[in-house]
Amino acid sequence: MRRFFEQYKGLKREMYILFYGRIVTSMGSLIWPLVTLILKNKMGLGAGTIASLVLLMSIVQLPLNLLGGKLADKLNKKKIIICCDLVTVICYLICGFIPLSYVSIVLFYTASAFATMEAPAYDTLVADLTSGEEREKAYSLSYLGTNLGLVLAPTLGGLLFQNHLNLAFIINSVCTLSSTILIALFVKDLKKEKTEDEQVNVYETMNSSKSALGIIFSKKTLILYIFLSGVGRLVYSQFNFMIPLNLELLYGAKGATLFGMMTSTNAAIVIFGTPVLTKLLEGLRDIQKMILGQVCVVVAMGMYIFVQGMIPMYFVSMILLTVGEILDVLANMPFLTRRVPSTHRGRIFSINIIFYTIFYSLGNRGLGQLVDRMPIVSVWKVVVIIGIVAVILRIILGIVDKREYALLYNRAEDDSHSDTKTGGSDSE
Repeated sequence: MRRFFEQYKGLKREMYILFYGRIVTSMGSLIWPLVTLILKNKMGLGAGTIASLVLLMSIVQLPLNLLGGKLADKLNKKKIIICCDLVTVICYLICGFIPLSYVSIVLFYTASAFATMEAPAYDTLVADLTSGEEREKAYSLSYLGTNLGLVLAPTLGGLLFQNHLNLAFIINSVCTLSSTILIALFVKDLKKEKTEDEQVNVYETMNSSKSALGIIFSKKTLILYIFLSGVGRLVYSQFNFMIPLNLELLYGAKGATLFGMMTSTNAAIVIFGTPVLTKLLEGLRDIQKMILGQVCVVVAMGMYIFVQGMIPMYFVSMILLTVGEILDVLANMPFLTRRVPSTHRGRIFSINIIFYTIFYSLGNRGLGQLVDRMPIVSVWKVVVIIGIVAVILRIILGIVDKREYALLYNRAEDDSHSDTKTGGSDSE
């Protein structure tokens, strides 16, 4: 296992600091999973009020994400991260020292809003500071950091919820402040020097006077990619939608316990599987990883048509689903960053997030209506059909991409031929 983690050696210092920043930013999960319980158990709000607050926050986050993307393209990314983190730190710190009230809710949601705004700056900074095969490893490390935070936080938050909730806010604040200080001292927000690879990849370095939407609509690849992000996310989101509903239908209250065990399985596989898959599949193109990942997700969801009541098979399905999740993450950010100008990355990332959020939210609403009217196995069949369509469209995406971004493929073929010749001369 050690050799799989050693692949992260040799990255720029900034990558390790951003990795730590991802961990502690995800420590916002110390509070997020507890929000419903806080509003219900601690403040006595009704389910309707809670649902309205969550919906309001989701609506507010969409334009904030777009604003964050625009700022990431126009301003110093390091300063954006620091400013957003400081607001988050102050909000959580105040929450830790005042009685729980509606003021606490406003402060918590304010902290969440600024965490949303800084996300595009994190993603674009990773792309700015890496190139070539480093980019896959850098995004892999970033994803690993995010999930480490997501694993650690809910456990600690659950322990503190009943009697020491204020301490959860303070810990969140201190952790975020520690990463902010490291980023302020050691991360440089600058464009990396042009290398031979970047000079060939004119798609990243070209200047464009078009808007972000103009760039997207100028390429069939980008239009199809963003649409597929929505379809793929709709299928994957059944992890948190259809699967819990299915388990509750079969096992009642025990379904929540079973789903918790499956979620822990997902987290463990992400942590140990991400470096392994990054290393083993580094020879595959991004589009190949995307197709393979989508196939894994579809097969995992399709198993629920046949394995109702077979608990061990739920965990087999979760393993497949997690492998698909990892492959999708490893492929998507490198794929997109290589095909858009670096001056527009933040905005295009944000547009993609907004589209797939709206798409899968509306899709889940439609699936929820089907669950009320049809046997759940029939709804799973609908999910699988959507997933198969997504696989077919990803194959088409690969064909279109090779035509529109030929230089990326030509460069890779040239490198392959060069390696072959070098190997031949060494053996002589």
